[in-house]
Amino acid sequence: MPKTKPQRRNQTFWQRFVSQGQLILMSVPMLIYVIIFAYVPLWGWLMAFQQYKPRGGSIFSQQWVGLDQFKFLFMDEGFTRVLRNTIAMSVISLVLSFITAIGFAILLQEIKRSFFKRWIQTISYLPHFLSWVIVTGIVATSLSTEDGIVNIVLMKLHLIDSPILWLGEGKYFWGIVGASNVWKEVGWNAIIYLAAISAIDPSLYEAAEMDGASRYRKIWHITLPGIKPVIIILLIMNLGWILNGGGFEVQYFLGNGQVVDWSETIDIFVLKYGLRIGNYSLGTAAGIFKTVVSIVLLFMANSIAKRLGEERLI
Repeated sequence: MPKTKPQRRNQTFWQRFVSQGQLILMSVPMLIYVIIFAYVPLWGWLMAFQQYKPRGGSIFSQQWVGLDQFKFLFMDEGFTRVLRNTIAMSVISLVLSFITAIGFAILLQEIKRSFFKRWIQTISYLPHFLSWVIVTGIVATSLSTEDGIVNIVLMKLHLIDSPILWLGEGKYFWGIVGASNVWKEVGWNAIIYLAAISAIDPSLYEAAEMDGASRYRKIWHITLPGIKPVIIILLIMNLGWILNGGGFEVQYFLGNGQVVDWSETIDIFVLKYGLRIGNYSLGTAAGIFKTVVSIVLLFMANSIAKRLGEERLI
């Protein structure tokens, strides 16, 4: 009998469209949601090219200034400082989150007693559901100079002689933000790595054990290569959020006048100029800069992964 090509290859675009009609209909509500709340508001970007005044009429009747807002933004020393803080905290949070989530997932997978494993996993991802208002309150209380548990433990261990004002010195702020993100999200972030580890063929571990491989060898040569595609995909996606500064609420609630040079991020910069000062145009320009850089980084990371033959988004 002559070989026939798979039917799907012979289908035209519209035939495939009709055959997957149910899936497309299911995606329509989400598509409408994204269009309304993500794309329709983009008309507000016009403010970045204007000297926008809320009482100056419609957005199309405002005074146009071209790229003046962007020129002022890049010449402002304050924005350079804000950009430094944002990138630094993002990189710290990204690195710590990846290392701790992968390590925690591997350690959980090595636990043989299922009850104990589920108990630890449940406790670890519960902080994810807490509001940052609560989390930052816990962090501030723990780092207090009066009765903070961190200072008490360090003094009991004779590592410090007197309490440290953790939230009053800028050199500690970036590390506090990174540690807070890890504590809140490590359990939740580990779930996807646990799912990837469980999909690895158990026969690989059995063969390695028969060859005399130790537990660490199996982790290094089987577990990590097995979850490598997931790691790369998540890394690419997280690079698109590199200018989020590891979050917004944690810097906003933990920051104060003493550490403002270390705590202010692009989002706080936009909030300050857009709502407090009333310079909506400059705040919008800063937001556009953040979005454009994030998109460029996302496509660059995806392109590099494609050239290296690794997993990618598209």
